[in-house]
Amino acid sequence: MSDRLQRMVAFAVMAIAAMSPARALAQDEKIATTVEKWDRYALGNHRYAVDVATAAPAVQVTIPWRLRDRAIGEHRIIVTDSAGHPVSNVLRRHVDQVSATLVFEPAQGAGRYFVYFQPFQQTGSRNYPKLSYPAWQGSAAPAWSARIGAASPTKLDALPRAKVAGYEAVDPFDAYTEMERVASLAETARVLHGAQRSPFLLFGEDRAHPVRMFDQLPQRWAMRGAGKPLHLSASRGEFLSFQLGLWTPNRALNDVRIALDSLQGANGARIDTSKLHRFVLGGTDYTGQPFAQRHDVAQGRIDPLWLGLDIPVDAKPGRYKGVATVTTDAGSQRLPIEIEVASEKIVAHGDDAPQNLTRLRWLDSTLYQDDSVVAPYTPVQVQGDVLAILGRHVRIGSDGLPAAIDSEFTPRMTSIGKTPRALLAAPMRLVVDDGKTNVATAASSPKVETIGPARVRWNARSNVGALQQDVQGELEADGSLHYRIALKATQATSLHDIRLEIPFAADAARYMIGLGRPGDETADRFDWKWDVQKNQDGAWIGDVNAGMEFRLRDERYERPLNTNFYHDKPLKMPLSWDNGGKGGIRMARSGDRYDVVAFSGPRTMQAGDTLRYDIELRITPFKTIDPPRHFSQRYFHKYAPLDEITGIGATVVNIHHATPINPWINYPFLEPAKMKGYIDAAYARGVKVKIYNTIRELSDHAPEVPVLESLGHEIISPGKGGGWSWLQEHLDGDYIAAWHVPEIRDAAIINSGASRWNNYYIEGMDWLARNVGIDGLYLDDVAFDRVTMKRVRKALAAHRPDPLIDLHSANQYNERDGWNSSALLYMEQMPYLDRLWFGEYFDYQKTAPAYWLTEISGIPYGLMGEMLQDGGNPWRGMVFGMTNRMPWTGGDPRRLWKAWDAFGIEQSEMIGWWAPDVPVKTGRKDVLATVYQRQGKAMVAIASWAPQTASVPLQIDWKALGIDPAKATITAQAIDGFQAARTFKRDEAIPLEPGKGWLLIVQ
Repeated sequence: MSDRLQRMVAFAVMAIAAMSPARALAQDEKIATTVEKWDRYALGNHRYAVDVATAAPAVQVTIPWRLRDRAIGEHRIIVTDSAGHPVSNVLRRHVDQVSATLVFEPAQGAGRYFVYFQPFQQTGSRNYPKLSYPAWQGSAAPAWSARIGAASPTKLDALPRAKVAGYEAVDPFDAYTEMERVASLAETARVLHGAQRSPFLLFGEDRAHPVRMFDQLPQRWAMRGAGKPLHLSASRGEFLSFQLGLWTPNRALNDVRIALDSLQGANGARIDTSKLHRFVLGGTDYTGQPFAQRHDVAQGRIDPLWLGLDIPVDAKPGRYKGVATVTTDAGSQRLPIEIEVASEKIVAHGDDAPQNLTRLRWLDSTLYQDDSVVAPYTPVQVQGDVLAILGRHVRIGSDGLPAAIDSEFTPRMTSIGKTPRALLAAPMRLVVDDGKTNVATAASSPKVETIGPARVRWNARSNVGALQQDVQGELEADGSLHYRIALKATQATSLHDIRLEIPFAADAARYMIGLGRPGDETADRFDWKWDVQKNQDGAWIGDVNAGMEFRLRDERYERPLNTNFYHDKPLKMPLSWDNGGKGGIRMARSGDRYDVVAFSGPRTMQAGDTLRYDIELRITPFKTIDPPRHFSQRYFHKYAPLDEITGIGATVVNIHHATPINPWINYPFLEPAKMKGYIDAAYARGVKVKIYNTIRELSDHAPEVPVLESLGHEIISPGKGGGWSWLQEHLDGDYIAAWHVPEIRDAAIINSGASRWNNYYIEGMDWLARNVGIDGLYLDDVAFDRVTMKRVRKALAAHRPDPLIDLHSANQYNERDGWNSSALLYMEQMPYLDRLWFGEYFDYQKTAPAYWLTEISGIPYGLMGEMLQDGGNPWRGMVFGMTNRMPWTGGDPRRLWKAWDAFGIEQSEMIGWWAPDVPVKTGRKDVLATVYQRQGKAMVAIASWAPQTASVPLQIDWKALGIDPAKATITAQAIDGFQAARTFKRDEAIPLEPGKGWLLIVQ
């Protein structure tokens, strides 16, 4: 996609060249890549070398390629001499998956020639390539064909034969593996003949040979035969992963089950197998809940049943024997297993060697899956029906829904006060309308149960008309409220409506984002309807220091894909709220209320029918902003020499993927020594190091990819395939091709944001923080939810004293992303973030202050951020405490960093334009002023949104500033590219050009 290319192209080439003004990296700092043997773009990734013994008009050769590509007979083949010159006269006598017999003219006489197969043509963009494999086109000259007797099989049979010297790949990573060499029809028939009465066949396989073809028998298995003992080796303390390859040539199988007897060694030695990981049959989901799933296998499928077993660290060395049994509806098969346990002891289950697939146990991890409190949050306090969390209170009504919500965050957002601000004008209600308005009531408030310091739970059950209402509520320490509401019909009934009423206090309902509206002031009236083409199921409404997000869902909810891929996995319409298109939301201002009504419209329910009206609420702000900390952390967003980074004054460096120490996208585990060396050197210079790593897409270089592919769509999202050549040649086609870095041939596939890969991700973050010392994460859009984000925070905090997480997003408000707001999309993760970087395609020039405040700045949610697109707008950015990043194209923040330091901004208090007590005002809504106040002086950031040049007198509260107006000066220091030096009189109007402003020192 061209727009995705535009917003990411700079990232992809960071290791090769880079963005000004920083210098390019030295040659030895570039990513080390395997030297390619030939030009893959011209010839493809694969070839056979053949040797011609003597000169002849034509020779014949049979290439034993055994390709998984069923369409190879249609594809182009290229023959060249040793110098790379193409051979024009080539005939194909026979081509199939197993072999190809070619006749060609060795124009250079005796010597080596090369037969290239699967050459491709590339279109699309460099980061989202589209590859096709051209069809065979004969190029042999008629005269040559006639001379060698091409029409006569007998004459062709008599031609001299070239000798096959061997298979070669353009680099080792692209090579076809032994498990990708298909068995011939005859070999396959022999295997089937030997097991005619078996409903299925079993092949044991070690971790070094992961199954890569899921509907074709590999030659390796055909030669070995089914049912042979599986021989494995492991170290003591190692997590040993292996496969039971199940082949179903004659029928489908249902309800596959796997058992492994305890393994018996010499002299009574034994390895317990009761905790065997049967990955395809279940495990632990990303929320920490155990799950089991039925596994069926289609006819013709080769199904690698991946298993994992922890070898005890105190196991006696030697050979252990056991039997694995696979049981299905068609019978069972047994396979002997032998494990040779070495005397060597391995640390951490072998986690330090991902290529051995020892980390598969991470898929079932429950690490940091607890209800402990994450800083800066405090334990949930229960005071009768009032629940207190950091800066906020929730009172639970008798129906279990919020009866009142208030916030004690101050308008400045830098502290928590003691004056509560009411968010609701009246209790929230779920109304059942059967011609009468029925609302749940109960004799007493629900009893609140403390699950852990960071979470409490309650239930409320009542009758509402002809429906039984069961409310399960939870509140977490960060301000997230979860409601699972079941409405069950006790008898057949016809309903006019079931609706949720949220009566916001009008003064708190000042701004809104969501439901197709970019951040703005709330409308007096607004109506919305459900639409699967739009990633919209709720909104945020509020003011800077008091607000609430609401989301409407049911039990079928799955997090959609985002960032270019929404339409590949869109929002599932909630059956309750949507009601076949009858549901929607209407909003209206009336007096001191701003009413939000989510209705679902008329429907009929039969006795026993149950509908789920689930609600997700998040009360904002999550935490206070911390401007001094924010201004002290100056970001360098690029891999570069550390002396260059420190030389410009940066204190934090973000290491992207496609860099020498972090080459592969979202798999930062293959260069740990390089990464640690860089981080250690950064620490010596006082610089924090964060890395790019998220869940959204996964590098094809991840060793676990074959295992993930075998798990169906649990982790790898389904799609139409395509993309870069490695994906097309080594995967079975059911995937979504994602980001590609051509410089290092890194191709990614889209993964789900809600799967056991989240567990792997958490373990990986813990491993990196513990062993490599990363200080945090740079998240470039994310596909995972708040459950995983909370665990990420805990993993980093467990090993780093001051972890940092910043989130970047391109503007999601577009058709391909479902017209969603980035701020709303990621609000659930915000409690655990440190800053935002919003981002490509955000409009900093033509959008109003309300948009800046709600969509970009993060301030109403307890965050601060930076700008990106075209360098942002430095004048407007300063009234929100924002600059752009070094060394990002479009702006150089060093000019402002220098001004900050000259003033001492880290020792100041930020009083934003949104605060009623800001001591410098302009009297205009389109010219705003933010004050950074120190003892005896202030820095005043002024920015204009006025369409024309404005002249604005300042309204200064001298007493609040602590400055004697008779002695005060107002000056603008020269800042290159920002403002010229100037002195203003105390009562002088300040001139402002459209879209620009000033940074004034008042003292």
